[in-house]
Amino acid sequence: MNKAFVREPDSTVDYCPRCGSKGEPVGPETLKHYLTDAQRGQVASSASFCPSPNCKVAYFDSFKRMVLAAELARPVYPKDPRAPVCACFGLTLDEIEHDAAEGVVTRVREIIEKARSPAARCVELAANGRPCTAYVQKCYLHYKSKNAADH
Repeated sequence: MNKAFVREPDSTVDYCPRCGSKGEPVGPETLKHYLTDAQRGQVASSASFCPSPNCKVAYFDSFKRMVLAAELARPVYPKDPRAPVCACFGLTLDEIEHDAAEGVVTRVREIIEKARSPAARCVELAANGRPCTAYVQKCYLHYKSKNAADH
């Protein structure tokens, strides 16, 4: 068949209109937790989260409408490094850094287990609507390698 007559699938990936990062699609549960009614009216119900820590945009939609991280009711990781990395259970960067410096993985393992449990409400509580396990592991490994390089 001639490729001129074959339709390519539509892309379902949106990119941040400010920084160009690949957005992480979020659902209405996440948006309801982080945005006011007025802010939810500014973006489509199928919005995306911009994961870039250096970008000021938190949520955006395919029409390039956006809500900035500074406009959110509460700080979110990775936009604000002081915000909990794990929104469900409150694990912070400071705690991860401390554990990496001590060579202890207990808290990291506990969070990974908790993220798999019914008590985790990542779709609602995490700014990107996903479990924190990838962030937690990445941060721990970063601090662990940083500590190894310093010694």
